[in-house]
Amino acid sequence: MTDTPYAETGGDTGDRPARGGDRTARRQRPQRASGRAPHSEAERSLVERLTSAFEANDVEAIVALLSEDVRFTMPPLEYDGRELAARFLQAVTLQERRRNRVVATRANGQPAFGLYVRDPGGRIFHAMGLLVLNLAGDEVCAITRFDNSVLARFGLPRKLPR
Repeated sequence: MTDTPYAETGGDTGDRPARGGDRTARRQRPQRASGRAPHSEAERSLVERLTSAFEANDVEAIVALLSEDVRFTMPPLEYDGRELAARFLQAVTLQERRRNRVVATRANGQPAFGLYVRDPGGRIFHAMGLLVLNLAGDEVCAITRFDNSVLARFGLPRKLPR
């Protein structure tokens, strides 16, 4: 799962439990074509809106960019649909008191970004992982989070200065 860093290519919980066990069924989920060329203006625009929403902790803006049947995956957990994704984001990732930063890259040809959260002292941002996006038309149809162990492969640090 390596790829050229995005900057080098010219690109600047809920009531239902998370899914866990049936990997065969998950593998059989049809993959959607993105409908947009890599590095296109449309792709850049969608990714910029999503990263701005993450940095602003704006769950409503993020959810507005997701497809109705979005799959939010953090192996081995999966959340299907906008409602569960919104609940997860609100409860875990995008708490109001946190300040986030995003650093764009690419993974397996897909837009991706390192997500960082500022420490309570406000002097440094710590990595929360790599988010890889799958796009379909004007929506994000899947977000897969990988832990910090993959960051170096994408030229991303574990910490960012304020």
